[in-house]
Amino acid sequence: MTKPLLYIVDDEATISRLLEHWVTKRWGYDAQVFSTGEECLEHLHNDPDLILLDIMMPGMGGIETLKELKRRSPDIPVIMLSAQGDIQVAIESLKLGASDYFGKPIDFPKLEIATRTILQLRTVSREVSQLKEQIKREVHFENIIASGSEMREVFKLVNKVKDADIPVLVMGESGTGKELISRAIHFHGKRKDAPFVVVNCASIPHELLESELFGHEKGAFTGAYQRRIGRFEQANGGTLFMDEIGEMDLSLQAKLLRVLQTKEFERVGGNETITADVRLVSATNRDLREEVRQKRFREDLFFRVAAFPILIPPLRQRKTDILLLAEHFLRRFGADQSRTDLRFSREALKLLYEYPWPGNVRELENAIQRAVVMSEGSEIHERDLPLALQSFSRPPVTPSSSVFDPPEDGDIVPMEKVKEAAIRHALKVTNGNIVEASSRLRIGRATFYRLMKRYKISS
Repeated sequence: MTKPLLYIVDDEATISRLLEHWVTKRWGYDAQVFSTGEECLEHLHNDPDLILLDIMMPGMGGIETLKELKRRSPDIPVIMLSAQGDIQVAIESLKLGASDYFGKPIDFPKLEIATRTILQLRTVSREVSQLKEQIKREVHFENIIASGSEMREVFKLVNKVKDADIPVLVMGESGTGKELISRAIHFHGKRKDAPFVVVNCASIPHELLESELFGHEKGAFTGAYQRRIGRFEQANGGTLFMDEIGEMDLSLQAKLLRVLQTKEFERVGGNETITADVRLVSATNRDLREEVRQKRFREDLFFRVAAFPILIPPLRQRKTDILLLAEHFLRRFGADQSRTDLRFSREALKLLYEYPWPGNVRELENAIQRAVVMSEGSEIHERDLPLALQSFSRPPVTPSSSVFDPPEDGDIVPMEKVKEAAIRHALKVTNGNIVEASSRLRIGRATFYRLMKRYKISS
């Protein structure tokens, strides 16, 4: 593990050597020593974890150095050191962004505690930043697995609306990736550094959803033991993603409409008017126009939330994406099991391609995860896939009527002729693929080869 790097900036050699001793020998950190602020600024490219900076120095003083440090690298923490003991100097340095202030002579045990605390906070801050970047990469367009023209059209719409403060309605069947597209809108747009708050309207009882959205005051209802901040307040400045908005009760729809129109609301049981700047992205697997016709969804709210609709096509209409997604999930789940050599058999790939995937991408992901667990060896076979796929009935091969219709004189066609005709036709429609032809005729591969040899048929 790399040791934290501390810069020591002090023109007094005795103080510098003493600080270096404590930092390296006592505390176990790495250190670099500089006698002027200018030298420290010249070496900022090494990205120190903390700077111990003296205030009284020749040339560029400590306060001027601090100002320039915060201009160039605002995330690097600085502890100011001074023999003056002037409280006004301490206050000024803290206002300029210093993390702490210590007078001289230095209380090294206290300085050690302050140093360790600041370094721990910096580590946490870096981890949070890395996590944010990881989230952004996960929802970045290039990391949404798709290759077909259908999803390219979706990406174009996302790119157009990402910076617009307009409500978006993402529509599509369950499992198509509506939340992933919604996250891409947020994390790719101008609100990316603000909160992205999710509420699933289908998973919260109707009587509790109002409190979930707008919050409540202490004592607002039985069980409200303390004030609760709602999702709208949590999402202030960012995006509120309302999944399955079509499940919302009519009475609450009216309140939501008012909030979207005025950007104001009150907590349940409260009188204070709260303002929130929230960009709404909704999702539904229902036909909201039909819901409006059936009087289950307010028409005025529909036009408000569907100002910019995006329709995600089901996986069965995105055939070019199926195998691409399957390979992606195979690599991911294979890596989890330390089985990076896994591959699909030809029969398994064909079944994955032909299956209609009623559960869309989510069903495909679960199917590949199961197959990885079930598989033996380096190849995924049909038997490793879920039973729903194994029992999927492919359209049977129907031989041409000219071969199988009985002759006009009423004679019976010998069974051997029927078998031969079926074999030839199956090979024809499968372009000579013996595995597929035998599967679609529902006979074993060995039997198929034997019949080919009997009727002198070549593939």
